[in-house]
Amino acid sequence: MPQNPLPLAQIAYVLGVDEDALHALIAARGDQGDPTLIGLTVAEAARRLGISRTKMYEYVSSGEIPSAKVGRLRRVPVEAVNEFLLRRLGRGDLGIAA
Repeated sequence: MPQNPLPLAQIAYVLGVDEDALHALIAARGDQGDPTLIGLTVAEAARRLGISRTKMYEYVSSGEIPSAKVGRLRRVPVEAVNEFLLRRLGRGDLGIAA
């Protein structure tokens, strides 16, 4: 499994889940996907963040999460998803879910 630049403890905190439960989930999923993939579809990027595709399109449209057109397709760089979370962590934007 590729290394994530965000510590798992921070990811668990942002998601509001127990760190041990997150470790167990990652282990249970096993090796999925292509670790060399650098451009995600909007749906894949949304799934990684645990948000809706519609919300991801809002972030992409506003420029908050960068993306690029490749032919007729839109791709979100893997790094952009991680950087988005890091920016949110830095702002303390960890509001309580309703």
